[in-house]
Amino acid sequence: MSTPVAPLVVLVVEDEQLLRDLVEPALADAGYSVLLAHNGSEALKYLEERESEEAPLRALVTDVQLGPGPSGWEIAKRARELHPEIPVVYVTGTAAAEWSSKGVPNSLIIQKPFAAAQVVTAVSQLLNAPPTATPAA
Repeated sequence: MSTPVAPLVVLVVEDEQLLRDLVEPALADAGYSVLLAHNGSEALKYLEERESEEAPLRALVTDVQLGPGPSGWEIAKRARELHPEIPVVYVTGTAAAEWSSKGVPNSLIIQKPFAAAQVVTAVSQLLNAPPTATPAA
């Protein structure tokens, strides 16, 4: 009898319903278990709650600019405090080159507009990369 494998849980933080509706089914179809957060405050709550769950958070996909409340950068910072090796996919409507100077390890930046497949590919790439690697955006 084989040991059950915990699902790969991905937290998606996006304040735009259209983008949540685009990304969630694509990640689910790729075999990921998806948690959706509508804003930064909800995302931080999920991060704290996942500490006691059997299936830990394995990746974070977050919009950089989320309206009122914590930004994507703040969410990623807290996620990394709880899970230092967690890969992060940042989604931004501004020029990706502007953000690439942040040099955040184990992360990728996707510029809006994007195809859902780009997010799936980015998450898969980061989860399969060595934790200390910094993949090219």
